Amino acid sequence: MKYVTLTLAGAMWVLLASSGYAESVSDKRGLTLEGAKKVIAATVAEAKRVNAPGGSIAVVDDGGNLLALERLDQTFAASANIAIGKARTSALFKKPTKVFEDVIKGGRTSMVTLGGDLQNFTPLQGGIPLEWEGKLVGAVGVSGAASAQQDEELAIVGAQSLDSMEMAGTTNGNTPLPVTYIESKKVTASFQKGAVLAGDENMMHAARNYMVHASHRDKAGVVEIHELDTDIVYVLNGSAQLITGGTPVGSKSIAPHEFRAPTVSGGETRRLVPGDVIIIPNGVPHWFKEVEAPFDYYVVKVRSNGLESE
Repeated sequence: MKYVTLTLAGAMWVLLASSGYAESVSDKRGLTLEGAKKVIAATVAEAKRVNAPGGSIAVVDDGGNLLALERLDQTFAASANIAIGKARTSALFKKPTKVFEDVIKGGRTSMVTLGGDLQNFTPLQGGIPLEWEGKLVGAVGVSGAASAQQDEELAIVGAQSLDSMEMAGTTNGNTPLPVTYIESKKVTASFQKGAVLAGDENMMHAARNYMVHASHRDKAGVVEIHELDTDIVYVLNGSAQLITGGTPVGSKSIAPHEFRAPTVSGGETRRLVPGDVIIIPNGVPHWFKEVEAPFDYYVVKVRSNGLESE
């Protein structure tokens, strides 16, 4: 079991390292709608606790786009737009909006001209950035409380509430997934005929961009081309002749973004043995032309960023 655990961990390490090296776009944390609503709920609770006469609370994402808005009873109507402006200004500049109000009060009145270029630029106290694990994920803005000071105090309470939540998901809105554990008996059984360990044939693991296969071959295969998936291969047992690259001959589509061919013209030939790791980028033809059975290997399939499984 120790050997299997270490090899799978090694494959995952390669996945992470290769993704960091090859991708031009990085993952980031993003505030979910549920998280925005909880920030508002915490702000509303504080407003009631301190008997604020009213208040509009707006939450935006890190690009200043509105996620959620609530206006308390008896609050003047214009406060809603002001709260949005405060939140948007705070998010775009990654600063509390009081900074801009103080700068203008200090004599730098030219700061107000930014409003001509930035929609809803609102240099008024009451906008506070929202952070998750040290990274900006949005901002909260409050308007319509007893004073500008109270606007900010309420916004601070809302921002602090994010620290106790797990509402900052990935940019597609997913919250963190549970740990996947696969016991040794299932892993061993999967290598008998080859099987998917995490995810299935039609979707990536729990909406993420990877699958883990326990692959087994007793004979040569066909040329495979995956338009979206990069294959990270770690060899456990046996050996095989692998051809990568070249031009597929007689290629046919077998599923969306998946192609197969009986042979390939050209390409680079390698002999794979236990312990070898090879990374085959998406779109590159590859063919296990000769196999010395049993040939067992892990494959971590990583889907290209921005493209969902079908």
